[in-house]
Amino acid sequence: MCARESQCILVVEDDPDIAEMLAIHLLDEGFRVEHLADGDAASERMRQGGFDMLLLDIMLPGMSGLDLCRQARMSATYIPVIIISARGAESQRILGLELGADDYIAKPFSVLELVARIRALFRREAALGRDARRAVGAIELDGLYLDPVTREARLAGNPLTLTAREFDLLLYFTRHPGQVFSRIELLENVWGYSHAGYEHTVNTHINRLRSKIEQNSAQPTRILTVWGVGYKFAVETRHAEQPA
Repeated sequence: MCARESQCILVVEDDPDIAEMLAIHLLDEGFRVEHLADGDAASERMRQGGFDMLLLDIMLPGMSGLDLCRQARMSATYIPVIIISARGAESQRILGLELGADDYIAKPFSVLELVARIRALFRREAALGRDARRAVGAIELDGLYLDPVTREARLAGNPLTLTAREFDLLLYFTRHPGQVFSRIELLENVWGYSHAGYEHTVNTHINRLRSKIEQNSAQPTRILTVWGVGYKFAVETRHAEQPA
């Protein structure tokens, strides 16, 4: 069990060399580290809580990393999740993100970049917590209801099933109605980092949000594309614009 005087990262990785490398670097960065090499053991450990972030391999003995990600997102307590996998195909990255992972890094990877992303996720989580405390009241905007504390989302009274990142992205849009954001700005403010080449991650989440909140995702009236700039959230029905 991790001590509570510093942030604890639960590493679920069956390759002992990678697990040792991660532990050495994360300990050097001041984090507490707990390591498990089996998916079933990790599932049981996750039920106990007491850690602050989850680093998951996909291919594990027992329960897979994707199933562990699903389990994490069913918990009432939000825990940041980063998937680290040799499966680097775009379809695998999208699947991991759709299941609720906050980030996805393909092997081989830069440990320095991984540490930067870990710190960015912790900063984003802290910022979102401060925002939630400053704005305890739920947001009701153009038929959407979002509660930043309970993370409940509804559209026209009907529950919305959103991944953690989709909720954060929609919350950010509704807090800044009418304001135009570039993909880089959304990466910085919602994901907590900005890396060239990751703009497609924003596109994927925008498309998935549109499929859930737009009457016709091919002709959106809420999340609009501002050509050559980025996206904005329209609070009233306007002429539909084509998605990017």
